[in-house]
Amino acid sequence: MLFLRLSWESLRFALNALKSNLTRTVLSLLGVTVGIFAIIAVFTLVDSLENNIKSSFAFLGTNVIRVDKFPFQSGPPGNFPWWKYFRRPNNTVEEYEFLKNRLTTAEGITISASASTTVTAGSNAYQGVQLTGAFEDYGDVYDAPIEEGRLFNGNEIKAARNLAVIGKKIADTLFPNQSPIGKEFKIKGLKFVVVGVFEEEGSGVLDLPSKDEACLIPYPAFTKLFNTGKNGINPTIAAKGMEEDVGLVGIENEMIGLLRAKRALKPTEDDSFSLNKTEFLQNAIGSVFDVISTAGWVIGGFSILVGGFGIANIMFVSVRERTNIIGIQKSLGAKNYFILFQFLFEAVCLSLIGGGTGIILVYFLSFVQLGSLDLVLSPGNIILGLGVSSIIGVVSGIVPATLAARMDPVEAIRTT
Repeated sequence: MLFLRLSWESLRFALNALKSNLTRTVLSLLGVTVGIFAIIAVFTLVDSLENNIKSSFAFLGTNVIRVDKFPFQSGPPGNFPWWKYFRRPNNTVEEYEFLKNRLTTAEGITISASASTTVTAGSNAYQGVQLTGAFEDYGDVYDAPIEEGRLFNGNEIKAARNLAVIGKKIADTLFPNQSPIGKEFKIKGLKFVVVGVFEEEGSGVLDLPSKDEACLIPYPAFTKLFNTGKNGINPTIAAKGMEEDVGLVGIENEMIGLLRAKRALKPTEDDSFSLNKTEFLQNAIGSVFDVISTAGWVIGGFSILVGGFGIANIMFVSVRERTNIIGIQKSLGAKNYFILFQFLFEAVCLSLIGGGTGIILVYFLSFVQLGSLDLVLSPGNIILGLGVSSIIGVVSGIVPATLAARMDPVEAIRTT
């Protein structure tokens, strides 16, 4: 209890010292304020941009492995055998059904084919629609939240019904100020009935496919409009791995074995397909932003270093000014840690005030409109800023505080 009481008294002494020298306090914390502002502003911008870009790739799915002709990772520049990948066979519905019946390490598997087209309803039209034909298990692999209506079922797919789930932008354009459910529209002259509307995603930093401009129809209905398979559009087979399958190693190995068997590849022959993990793109994006974050540390680090030297300089001045008081306190029985904590708390308080001010500035910065990019100051960045401020305060104040604590009381009282 005595230790806690003395620590509280030390903190009070520190706060009173800061109040009595307000101008010096403000000037000394500016360096830390600028440093913390620079670091947390960069981290906030990087985190917000990274999250926005990664969300733009949501159409690829999470924990998903795809069967494609071309690999996501192209290898060294100038050494990409595109002609080899181009000659690979297209995926087929038969291969999808073969994998679906035999694959044991997947939560779900589907096949889909996409094409860009124009849809019309009366005098209204929407160009650049991302039309996708899929089976009923599309929602088991990809995130397809429905705001209104429903997805089509297996019986409707087998019957090749002309049904569709459309995006919010398409719905608002074709059927303004009314519910699109049950309404008809045309794709390449064929009538389709709307049974559902996707939840609105909003715009992203990158101009990538969005559910707002998507139209999902049964796969057999898609084949009425576009040629798919061997001599047409290459459909994508995609499987969602299980959570416990770290790195999708298990499902990747099983899919390789099954696909090689289905395509009758000899042991000496190379794979005639590429298995692409969607996490590859997210990891590549993360690596780029790691470099930017490091640059933020360097930029802010110089400011914090200057701020730390400023706080240390002010603390040496404070020790010099209060030498007599230190001597009196020690002559009256004050412990060394009591004196130490006075100056250490003062340095930490200075640094925390500067860091807190920098974080508040970043918070106000988050209200600035940057187009489709939403800046979000995360709790993690707030804790990081306060943590760095505390460390700077301790490092800057430990030497002056130690010198003050080790003063001889007699010599200190004599000092003028």
